[in-house]
Amino acid sequence: MSIQEKSRAIMARQYQEVKNRQQSMLMRSAQELGLPEEVSHYWNPIQGKIDPTTRVIYGSSHAAMS
Repeated sequence: MSIQEKSRAIMARQYQEVKNRQQSMLMRSAQELGLPEEVSHYWNPIQGKIDPTTRVIYGSSHAAMS
């Protein structure tokens, strides 16, 4: 695998992880508030890019859970 292919795979994986975390949190919040489940399917990146604030909030951290 070339360096470009590896970097593309890493970026795609990070994008998917952020998307999954955001949708999971939206689903939990919707359930707590009694809203329909469709609310959690919201995903609106601009031109395929994740908002920097969203990346910070839902991105992976270096802390580990036990």
